[in-house]
Amino acid sequence: MQQKIGEIRDIYQAADEIMLPAFIREYAQDGRSGVQALVKKAQKRLSDLEKERARMHVMSEFEDKYCEFSCICGIDEAGRGPLAGPVVAGAVVLDPTVEILYLNDSKKLTAAKREQLYDEIREKALASAVGIVGPDVIDEINILQATYEAMRIAVHNLGVVPDILLNDAVHIPDLPMKQVAIVKGDARSKSIAAASILAKVTRDRIMVEYDAKYPEYGFAGHKGYGSAAHIKALEEFGATPIHRMSFLTHFRLGEAKYGAEHR
Repeated sequence: MQQKIGEIRDIYQAADEIMLPAFIREYAQDGRSGVQALVKKAQKRLSDLEKERARMHVMSEFEDKYCEFSCICGIDEAGRGPLAGPVVAGAVVLDPTVEILYLNDSKKLTAAKREQLYDEIREKALASAVGIVGPDVIDEINILQATYEAMRIAVHNLGVVPDILLNDAVHIPDLPMKQVAIVKGDARSKSIAAASILAKVTRDRIMVEYDAKYPEYGFAGHKGYGSAAHIKALEEFGATPIHRMSFLTHFRLGEAKYGAEHR
């Protein structure tokens, strides 16, 4: 008895990439248009996977170049530009024998894809960690130095000592290991891309928590960046304890609504 198209569709939807070639062979000669549409979808999935693996091969350029180092760590940050919240750095040591696809500059990924990759990085990386530096310290030592400090904390929190750091366009002071600064590194190195995702997701989650604490400001939406809604809230309600006062010198602020008890 000929299989129903619905049954074949269920088989296709349950098939992982290893099963797709067999699915294509099995149903390639089935003349029904619905089945042929499923075969074409399977072929496209395989083609897209080949393209993604080729892209990830390009993104392994620096990991391959420095493969004589036994522990390669990617470093990146999130949150240098916002008016509120911490700056967060990510540090990731990927396992060269374990595949993680779709790593990229976190800004080029959807929020849902970042969340998915965050979990995969945490599960598959040899080591991963974040460093968080809050607005008080940012105001005290400036954002650049606070970013360096977040990166040092992330490296310290790894639990392993990297032999080399692949950094997104910076050199981190006061770290003993070799460092390589790569311009646009989060789009060129899979290790830096993974660190970018770790930092971005961590910071976004923090800002969502702050949204519940300071609902007037809309932190869940703009994540502390200077959107029109955020600036309007600042003018109406003043700054919160999580705002970077050194970033607000040119704003006309309302009377502060939040005291130290809300920290």
